[in-house]
Amino acid sequence: MTSFELFIGNKNYSSWSLRPWIALRQKEIPFTETLVPFDFENGNPKFRDFSPSMKVPVLKDGDLTVWDSLAILEYAADCFPDKGLWPEELSARARARAVSAEMHSGFAALRNACPMNMRRPVEVLGVDDTVTADVNRILDVWTECLERSGGPFLFGDFTIADAMYAPVVSRFVTYTLSEASVFQKYRAALTGTGAWQEWEKEALKETWYVAEDEI
Repeated sequence: MTSFELFIGNKNYSSWSLRPWIALRQKEIPFTETLVPFDFENGNPKFRDFSPSMKVPVLKDGDLTVWDSLAILEYAADCFPDKGLWPEELSARARARAVSAEMHSGFAALRNACPMNMRRPVEVLGVDDTVTADVNRILDVWTECLERSGGPFLFGDFTIADAMYAPVVSRFVTYTLSEASVFQKYRAALTGTGAWQEWEKEALKETWYVAEDEI
C-alpha cells in the first residue's frame, strides 16, 4: 500500500513540480502535497530536510525517497500499472518514453528564455533562433503524436508524456510562442482537465516573487 507524499515548489514557477503533480491528480492516484516555496537568497535550506538533490519535486513513499520528476513518474507507473501512465501498446510506449526523455533532457534555450510563470500577463516575447528551433521541434512532436493517436492527448489518453509537456503548454501561452493549430488543439485538451485547472487556480493565488523567473 503506497503512502505518497509529493514535495513541490511554487506552483506559479515550478515546471518540474507540475509534471508529477498533474499526472497523479489526473490519474486519481492519492497523494499528500507538501509545498515548500523557493528561496533563492539563502539556497532553499528547507529542501535539505527532504531532498537529496536540494531540488523539487521529491516523492516519499514510506521509507523510500524518489527525486527527479521523470523518475517519480516512472515509479508511480510501476506502483499503479492499471492507471495507464504509459501507453499499453509496446511501440506507443516506446515513443512516449522517447518524447518524454527528449523533454526531460532538452530544449535548454526555451527553458532559459521562457521560464514558467502562470501569473505573468500574456504577451508576445521576442525570441532568438535557438528558441524558435525548440518551439518548432516541440510542434513537430505534438503533430506526429496527435496524428498517430487521434488525440485528444499525445497518445490518446493522458500519459506521462502529457505531464512532461504540460509546462511547455504554459510557456507557449504566456509568451505567445505559437499560433499553430496543433498547439491550439493540444492546449485545449490539456488546459481543459480538472488537474490543470486546479493547479493554475492555486498558482495564480500565490504571492511569492522570484526575480530569476520574472524576465
